[in-house]
Amino acid sequence: MVESAQLENPVVAVSTVSETRTEPSTRLVSLDAFRGLVMVLMLAEVMRLPVVAQAFPHSLFWRIIGFNTEHVDWQGCSLHDLIQPAFSFLVGAALPFSIASRRKKGQSFGVMVGHAAWRALLLIFLGIFLRSLHSAQTYFTFEDTLTQIGLGYVFLFLLGFTRVRTQVVTLVLILILFWAAFVIYPAPPASFDYTHVGVPQNWGHNYTGFLSHWNKNSNLSWAFDVWFLNLFPREHPFVFNEGGWSTLSFIPTLATMIIGLLTGEWLKRSGSKNRKLRGMVVAGFLLLLGGLAFQWAGICPIVKRVWTSSYTLYSGGWVLLILAAFYALIELKGWRQWAFPLVVVGMNSIAIYVMSWTMTSFVGNALDRHIGPLFSVAGTTLQPVLHGFAVMLTFWLILFWMYRRKIFLRI
Repeated sequence: MVESAQLENPVVAVSTVSETRTEPSTRLVSLDAFRGLVMVLMLAEVMRLPVVAQAFPHSLFWRIIGFNTEHVDWQGCSLHDLIQPAFSFLVGAALPFSIASRRKKGQSFGVMVGHAAWRALLLIFLGIFLRSLHSAQTYFTFEDTLTQIGLGYVFLFLLGFTRVRTQVVTLVLILILFWAAFVIYPAPPASFDYTHVGVPQNWGHNYTGFLSHWNKNSNLSWAFDVWFLNLFPREHPFVFNEGGWSTLSFIPTLATMIIGLLTGEWLKRSGSKNRKLRGMVVAGFLLLLGGLAFQWAGICPIVKRVWTSSYTLYSGGWVLLILAAFYALIELKGWRQWAFPLVVVGMNSIAIYVMSWTMTSFVGNALDRHIGPLFSVAGTTLQPVLHGFAVMLTFWLILFWMYRRKIFLRI
């Protein structure tokens, strides 16, 4: 999960206990604010905006809101689809700062690697734990955001000690090899029964021809999970993931983290803020256009649920451009006050992530019990929006209390 409470990790700090620390004055506030936005977008699911949007089928505003507050069915990318790559990107952007800080403290390479391995294990196990909350036994699944980051974190950490050229070559190799692996795995035959793997009959999102290598629950990632996930004890044998999510997505997720790592290196080096901003904008547009070009050429589709190489480029471009906007407003222009509510969330992101999984129902039921009638003021249709906003506000007040007392939860 993305989190920071000190300069040594401006994007990610993971620790098992809450700590009280004095915050350093020199930090990239834009990273905290961006991280806060990502967490708010994740938590906004509680407002059920896609459901509310269905009540306004003729409203362009609500169509835009509805599209961007849920995952697309298969090909394409909404704002909601950028949440997980933003998490991953921010993990990578933290590393150059973290490594520099640890070196300054005199930590040995072995100690740092050991800490990275411990952090990775905790992220994996926390992801599995949270996904198992409503299961009769441990639900072994590895497509969760925390788990995906944890699976690639040690390798990312080691890359943080290499030259930029090595990082770029590794990024390119991951994208090419992951694409090639899907191409080599046999595409589903014309007679393939998609209904046996959770895909509705005549589903309109299946590809034909070359791109059918990336069809839902009939691709390399699905085949891997049918083997891999059934190695673990399960209530029922794994046959398919209803959403098409997969374990192997951690490989291109690592590529997204490397894009973040390269961005962190760029922001850390000396140079004017204008130059850094221009670099992020140019890189963002190049990544964006690269992902679109591969899809338009019929080489690789933009599909988040299996994290295709085109999606890695496309989503990475958008994340970079959004960060560039935050950097321009906060670091370049010096406009910081507007971002304070986001900074409060961004500096305790691990806390809000866990709270969203464990406390949403409790807080929502308590609000209904004590002030439920207030949510009907805007009418039945908009009631979920007010209710969800009240839940989010409650969480924010808890985080604000923690912020005022300099309590920042880490793993």
